[in-house]
Amino acid sequence: MTFSQTVAIVTGGASGIGKALGQELAQKRVFVVIADLDAEAGERAASDIVADGGLARFARLDVTDRAQVEGLIAETFKEFGRLDYMFNNAGIGMYGELYAMSNAHWERIVNVNLWGVIHGTQAAYRLMKAQGFGHIANTASATGLGPSPTAAAYATTKHAIVGLTTSLHYEAEAYGIKVSAFCPAFVDTPIHATGEAIGVDRAKVMEQIRKQKPMSPARFARIAIAGLERNEPIICPMPLRRTMDVFFALFPSVHRKLMRLVCRVARQASLDAPQTTSVKQ
Repeated sequence: MTFSQTVAIVTGGASGIGKALGQELAQKRVFVVIADLDAEAGERAASDIVADGGLARFARLDVTDRAQVEGLIAETFKEFGRLDYMFNNAGIGMYGELYAMSNAHWERIVNVNLWGVIHGTQAAYRLMKAQGFGHIANTASATGLGPSPTAAAYATTKHAIVGLTTSLHYEAEAYGIKVSAFCPAFVDTPIHATGEAIGVDRAKVMEQIRKQKPMSPARFARIAIAGLERNEPIICPMPLRRTMDVFFALFPSVHRKLMRLVCRVARQASLDAPQTTSVKQ
């Protein structure tokens, strides 16, 4: 299956990685449905694609509403007679220590980051099974491949997405469906600035993120689409993936030291840092 004369839905497509994915797909002559809660930014993203000679339209979507997700997928299939790609990309950020999180915090991030992906995956999978082809791509994170101290709730949702996606990758093969997980690390997107900061000085967090020299969304989108063409179950910048694999498997003591360093650095932004952070183990 080639990218010509195909159709894709991209949730969270108004900004960041989602917007970049839409632009990259449009360059390959894919008709892109930009789906997002932000109507103004979403309309602008679709208009930009059209202005550049691509094909796109905007659809307002709340991914936490299963009926809305199912409705958009059914509507797109009715319009085009097919759905080639479903990008479950919408997500929110949340950082802070676990003791400061309320049940409402957990419900919010799980509803958007996890249930939003489940709704899109389930509905697209049923349709693609009936048509006999398609590719589902779920945006997880490098935090879904290992621990992420002071961002445990976010990491929980991303680990779940990796588990869902990699399991379905093999389950779906028999029906001609491909399934992949995107696991970016630091990408220069609004999710860092708009993420919910719980007991944390947002300015200090942003300062630490900028020091990481984040990748541009356009560059990650190119990596992501290339990974889809190879049908990779996990698509992650390779140097990062190798580093994480080596740390986990070969140097567990080094990995523990790294994670404790992450805690110390993150707590510099905490508004309620613990008096002691030493751990003997």
